[in-house]
Amino acid sequence: QVQLVESGGGLVQPGGSLKLSCAASGFSFSSYVMRWYRQAPGKERELVAVIIIGGSTNYADSVKGRFTISRDNAKSTVYLQMSSLKPEETAEYYCSARRVVEYWGKGTLVIVSS
Repeated sequence: QVQLVESGGGLVQPGGSLKLSCAASGFSFSSYVMRWYRQAPGKERELVAVIIIGGSTNYADSVKGRFTISRDNAKSTVYLQMSSLKPEETAEYYCSARRVVEYWGKGTLVIVSS
């Protein structure tokens, strides 16, 4: 049974940092491209960061230099380190695993507010 479980969300002040985790199980994690998405209230889901099998990464322009995606294949976990957070980045953050089919987690809520 495939599972992706995100954690680490919460309330953070503008300019603050958070580290999200996504624990995977039920599939060969190291063979999958992992992604972080976010969906703000009333907006479409957007791709935030990607990490491929070899470890190369790519980011949305809006988060470059502030967010870092990483993976630990031994722990079947992907991370998203976020810094200098902005109020407009309040959103539900989701991880996905994609090879042929894309699997999704249920998300973790990040609220950036003073």
